[in-house]
Formats: sequence, structure tokens, C-alpha cells
Amino acid sequence: MRNEFDFAPLYRSSIGFDRVFNLLNNAQRLHAIDSWPPYDIVRFGEDDYRISMAVAGFADRELDITQDRNVLVVKGTKAKEPEEGEYLHRGIGAQGFERRFELADHVKVETASLKNGLLTIALKRELPEAMKPRRIAIGNGSPDAKISKLIEAEEKVA
Repeated sequence: MRNEFDFAPLYRSSIGFDRVFNLLNNAQRLHAIDSWPPYDIVRFGEDDYRISMAVAGFADRELDITQDRNVLVVKGTKAKEPEEGEYLHRGIGAQGFERRFELADHVKVETASLKNGLLTIALKRELPEAMKPRRIAIGNGSPDAKISKLIEAEEKVA
């Protein structure tokens, strides 16, 4: 049984949250069958993340990692290899895959590496200076002092 939520009432009273509602709608549509390849997401501190994905049998040339705006896409396309012998059981995944990760604003891929069948992608959130908290100096409250400082600054420039 699948529960779906109707976000229509929220659309009527909010502005600029379309992306959030789209993320929630997309999350409702995910199925449990989309579990290959397995992966971990680890957070290191406030702004550092790492995705580790088990891609045994894939070479680095068979993997493609792209970031388009706030979506990270990892694709694996297995090259056709000549078959040697007859497989009695084939348990090592050889099918292609595409895994998508929704990224928050200002999250960028720093590095990606493949070692021992484990693809590791390091991510970092880098807030622009304008969005970082800043300390506001408290003046003496006199509007005349502020105006006189502006006039002095303009006189220096001129």
C-alpha cells in the first residue's frame, strides 16, 4: 500500500518552493527495486559529504559522473566482453545502471575515485560569501554620525 500526499494546498499559499515540492513528489515515486548498485552516503562535518558506491566489475572508462545543476548522475555502461565458457550461475552484476542524487544548493563534486570496485565521490557545500552569516557592528545610534561618515567617504573619493 502506497500513501501519496497532496501538496496542492501548499502551492496556494507558498511562493518559490516549487523545487521542494517536486523533490517530495519524486521521493514518493521511488520504488524499492531501484537498489542496485548499493551505495552509502556519509556526512563529515557541516559541509562535507561522501558517496561510496559498489560497482564491482566496472572499469573507470565504463563509468560516467555528471552534475547538472542540483542533480548528480552516475551511469555505468558495461562493455561487451567475449564470453568464455558457459555460465552456470551469474551473480556478479553486469547490467548498466543510472543512479541519480538530488543535491542541495551550492553542493559541488570535489573528487571521484575508483578503487577495489568502490566508486567514491567527495562532495562539498560551498556557500557564497553573501549567504554566510555576518556580524553586524552596533553603532552609537546617531543618524547624524552615519551621514557625516558617508559625506567624508564621498569627499575622499572626489
